[in-house]
Amino acid sequence: MLKKILATILVLGSLVFVAFTNTNSLENDYSDKTNSAIATFEPIVVLELFTSQGCSSCPPADALLNKVKNEFTNEVFALSYHVDYWNYIGWEDPFSKPDYAKKQKEYNIQFRNRSNYTPQMVINGKEHFVGSNASLLYSKIDQYKERKVENGVKLSKIDRDGQNVSFEYDIEGDLGNKELRLLLVLDQRRTEVPRGENRNRTLTNSNIVVAEKKIALTDSKGRLALSIPKIVEPNEKKYVIALVQDSSYGITGAAKNAIR
Repeated sequence: MLKKILATILVLGSLVFVAFTNTNSLENDYSDKTNSAIATFEPIVVLELFTSQGCSSCPPADALLNKVKNEFTNEVFALSYHVDYWNYIGWEDPFSKPDYAKKQKEYNIQFRNRSNYTPQMVINGKEHFVGSNASLLYSKIDQYKERKVENGVKLSKIDRDGQNVSFEYDIEGDLGNKELRLLLVLDQRRTEVPRGENRNRTLTNSNIVVAEKKIALTDSKGRLALSIPKIVEPNEKKYVIALVQDSSYGITGAAKNAIR
């Protein structure tokens, strides 16, 4: 009798295990299919470094950003946002803007991080870490290079007319609750810093964001324009970069083009 009871328990247990396994398998299959249906475009890696010429801890992170920018010319979109909250200690960063400190704060609220800091690296709008941490940065680049994204972005017909640059954009994929961020980026600038924490040093900054515009995405195609600020010299190399960002600040698409 005892053997029959044990055998019955074993059979029932096996059936429950099989049912549970099949349910999980179905859920995983559904999840994989759902994700693959959304994230179908080629991977991108967007690095946003919050930095300052007035911060003594920032030059190593600036150099690291420049290094990965040159190593991963196609996959990585490297960006420097210069914040203004270090300007009080003797050197006013010429590229700093309060809007960039506000942008950083919005990220840190999303990350549940208690305060802004420099150098802070944000990757694809999804996570952050100290911007000079080379081993972690390369590890994250390797991870995000394997992840497809939700939107494909193309820029074309770029025209420059004096201090304005206009272009057409074309976005594929879901546009729901997303915005388009348009950036004007200065390729590189060397600056001699006579005062502050980096006094008597010559600093090199790369892919400096000098202008940014945000628009709600209602159309997949259109033509837009950006003004080139006076801080950019006529012969300096510069780019237009377009980023698609969702309501949780995750970056779901990107494209860049040089301005002639």
